[in-house]
Amino acid sequence: MSDAMLANQHQQQQNACMASITIRDVPEDTRAELAARAARSGRSMQEYVRLKLVELAAAPEREEVLARIARRVERTGTRVSGQEIIAARDAERR
Repeated sequence: MSDAMLANQHQQQQNACMASITIRDVPEDTRAELAARAARSGRSMQEYVRLKLVELAAAPEREEVLARIARRVERTGTRVSGQEIIAARDAERR
């Protein structure tokens, strides 16, 4: 079996295990921008959007990040003001 046939068979098997999503009513300018970004990255739009969805799902939501921060502050009792953070950052740059 040729490499191309093996790759195609692998892709079909992988796709059989994945869910499909249909998104309706996407504005044309949004679709065009996604297509352009996909082309610039050397991917098909399907590959590009799938990659972005995986990245989106892997990143914690803002509320979860803030909750983690609150739990850490509560656990450690550490309180550092924004001014102190900026001063420390600026001191490191000198």
